[in-house]
Amino acid sequence: MSITLQEAKNLYVGQVLHHDTMNNANGSPLRVRVNGEVKTWKRNSERIRVPLKHGLYEYGELTNGTYEGANGFTLNLKDVSIPED
Repeated sequence: MSITLQEAKNLYVGQVLHHDTMNNANGSPLRVRVNGEVKTWKRNSERIRVPLKHGLYEYGELTNGTYEGANGFTLNLKDVSIPED
């Protein structure tokens, strides 16, 4: 189940997200952690960018498909979910 734009805007630093299709070596869903504040744009309220961290050295971002990052990896909103505790 993917997250919505509003759920993405409410993410906070340290929150863990699971990838819906990619798995770790042990078969568990790939985990990424929110690594900074959610960036939004005034001119385009549909555009967001959320910095992510995976493991010790991999950095990337979560977008809604309107921005392609130059460094690291890029995940789309439809590819991640918030784990249920």
